[in-house]
Amino acid sequence: MKNYLELSPEVEKAIVEKRPVVALESTIISHGMPYPQNLETALKVEEIVRSYGAVPATIGIIKGKLKAGLTREELEYFATAKDIVKASRRDLPYITANKMNGATTVASTMIIAHMAGIKVFVTGGIGGVHRGATDTFDISADLMELAQTPVAVICAGAKSILDIGLTLEYLETQGVPVLGYQTEDFPAFYTRESGYKADYSIESPQLMAKVIADKWNMKLKGGVVIGNPIPKEHELEPAFINKSIEEALEKAEAGGIKGKKVTPFLLDYLKSATKGDSLAANIELVYNNARVGSQIAVELAKLD
Repeated sequence: MKNYLELSPEVEKAIVEKRPVVALESTIISHGMPYPQNLETALKVEEIVRSYGAVPATIGIIKGKLKAGLTREELEYFATAKDIVKASRRDLPYITANKMNGATTVASTMIIAHMAGIKVFVTGGIGGVHRGATDTFDISADLMELAQTPVAVICAGAKSILDIGLTLEYLETQGVPVLGYQTEDFPAFYTRESGYKADYSIESPQLMAKVIADKWNMKLKGGVVIGNPIPKEHELEPAFINKSIEEALEKAEAGGIKGKKVTPFLLDYLKSATKGDSLAANIELVYNNARVGSQIAVELAKLD
């Protein structure tokens, strides 16, 4: 894999020494937030991971090289450049062959993390089954990646622009455990509850790490979804955010916006509709996921 994968010295040393490492995606930097909040958030998340005793490994693609562990300068580049492709599983060989720059989604971050030997990944929210998928078949590649790639994903649930019920049904069919961290409800990104239950509620990072380790020790393939609700003080009002999402979806359909362009459009619309509250909530839930994910990574490293 040395032809394709490059680890930062810090990340490589931590993996060799079996110390806790936390993977972080780069799509949230390049396509999920505006500058300078994207750079500030990326740097703060890495700082949080370090404060809990783990090593951050932000993942991206630079000139065709899959990189785990970005420098400050590289993070600034991802935060400001306009030539960065949104990269999922299908895009990786094209990007590497053409020596392009790519920001990794949940799916491709999982792939590269697994290549590097990183077991825990912190993100904002996972992709899922889109509303209307019974007609469009629009289902995120994140779900299939969770079914086959052994990485634990800490998230604030599925983005509330999705059909969360069908998303959970898909994960159940694929045998992916959906675990709630100190919650029985599966969170819906901006809100603490989606109206759907997680498979199990787990109260401590220690037990969460044991569940994850047991799955992989039994050679059960695939990842684990850990739903960690947004802190109550940063939650958005459910009725208002759901109404705004419905409006955004109608505008996307009317404008013919499809595929990988849908999520950035909806997030931008919500930022405007909520007068910036959705962006603030997005940032806070990512910070909260970094705190919980780092604790789980530390406990998992102890079991290893």
